Amino acid sequence: MKTTINPLTRRPAWKALTAHYKAVKALHLRDLFAADPKRGERFTAEEAGLFLDYSKNRITGETVKLLLQLAKESGLRERINAMFRGDRINITENRAVLHVALRAPKDACITVDGKNVVPEVHAVLEKMAGFCRRVRGGKWKGHTGKPIRNVVNIGIGGSDLGPVMAYEALRHYSDRALTFRFVSNVDGIDFVEATRDLDPAETLFIVSSKTFTTLETMTNAESARKWLLQGLGGDARAVARHFVAVSTSTERVAAFGIDTANMFGFWDWVGGRYSMDSAIGLSTLLAIGPERFRALLGGFHRMDEHFRTAPFERNLPVLMALLAIWYNDFFGAQTVAVLPYEQYLKRFPAYLQQLTMESNGKRVTLDGAVVNYDTSPIYWGEPGTNGQHSFYQLIHQGTRLIPCDFIAFGRALTPLGRHHDILMANVFAQAEALAFGKTAAEVKAEGVPDWLVPHQVFEGNRPSNTILAPQLTPETLGALIALYEHSVFTQGAIWNIGPFDQWGVQLGKVLAQRIVPELESRTPPPLKHDSSTNNLIRRYRAMR
Repeated sequence: MKTTINPLTRRPAWKALTAHYKAVKALHLRDLFAADPKRGERFTAEEAGLFLDYSKNRITGETVKLLLQLAKESGLRERINAMFRGDRINITENRAVLHVALRAPKDACITVDGKNVVPEVHAVLEKMAGFCRRVRGGKWKGHTGKPIRNVVNIGIGGSDLGPVMAYEALRHYSDRALTFRFVSNVDGIDFVEATRDLDPAETLFIVSSKTFTTLETMTNAESARKWLLQGLGGDARAVARHFVAVSTSTERVAAFGIDTANMFGFWDWVGGRYSMDSAIGLSTLLAIGPERFRALLGGFHRMDEHFRTAPFERNLPVLMALLAIWYNDFFGAQTVAVLPYEQYLKRFPAYLQQLTMESNGKRVTLDGAVVNYDTSPIYWGEPGTNGQHSFYQLIHQGTRLIPCDFIAFGRALTPLGRHHDILMANVFAQAEALAFGKTAAEVKAEGVPDWLVPHQVFEGNRPSNTILAPQLTPETLGALIALYEHSVFTQGAIWNIGPFDQWGVQLGKVLAQRIVPELESRTPPPLKHDSSTNNLIRRYRAMR
């Protein structure tokens, strides 16, 4: 592979940012706020029901100006336009990237190879809605005539993380007469525990696999088929009443025993981690109903249009992306903590891990040159306030710089006494404490002994964004997800990498397919791996 110096580091804005970083890296947020009483109002932006306060970042007006210039020099506007008009910007797979078409209104026109794909999208949505109404209304009966009471989604990666995150996030709006479970891990425990207390006669499985060949998904699907047939007397006709598919392979779906009339399709221009608002979201639609699902899509679309049309200086995804690049590439920050102060968003950080790191965890540019700068940081997090009693210690007083995204809502979905005020007080307090800290003089003024003072000093100057919305609704969730989707795209555009392929997941899959028969062989097979892998395989076989 040819190693070259990428044009990114030779751009005027990059060079200016390098010099600017040296000039401002020692500035403290205490001083920045003291010098600008309006800073907390000035460094804000708002759209699609989301309010972004980015004033607690280690930036000046000049920083923002240079970052915006970097976006322009990187051709971001052209990249955005190329995506929205259906160009094949996923160059390694020669595909368009049009998750934005999944939430476009009926009268929109978004083309792939000269064909408007929006009518197809809405046809699938209507089919999903019709199926949903039959299940939720009790008209869809299982093999024995009982209505469906349990829905089990079988998928992995984007076919699991999106649906399970959305279900948890929107559980408040879900039909509580239905039980939802999610199976992704090929570890048999996942399937056994998900189905342990379910009645096969009342259970519907959604099998999500584009090709219907994904090893983990189809292994779990086969186990689900056996479980169902064992519980329903072995009649293979039962499969058609208890399984539906989200796939593009009509032949394999039919061979499994699923009625292809109950197959919901999607397209190769939808990447797995961008697919939760496609047919992959069938479990979400079953949980919250068609109307709320359309509100979810509406939130996505509002943020899509904002990203597509808003000037960069007021563009929420662009601003968040530029701040991420500022810390990742100039401060050397290796991680970002996503901290939702909303229990319903407990799986949101896990969802973002795939969205961000599978997209931008790349080491070569679009033309195959090895990068000479860092790409995706590591995303992680947990809901507040739990995290405050565990890893926040590291964020406050550790040696690593960890930018944080706080996410919070003005109104609780489940009001309970003082709970929400206390929750929100913690959001504001944590961001304040991270930014301003506590000096040795302040600690001493409290009468703390000299020997203990260093332990109670908070350096501060720890950056954060705060995202506020009135309430967690389906529309708000859509806007929030699209905010991060487009931030990821923006970062990839500036780094000149491809955010829409994932070749890094392939090698392990290929090797696993080779090793499976070596583990299942009745007699010891010849092994041609390295000495460590060979030894581990032999030990595993002996343990069985």
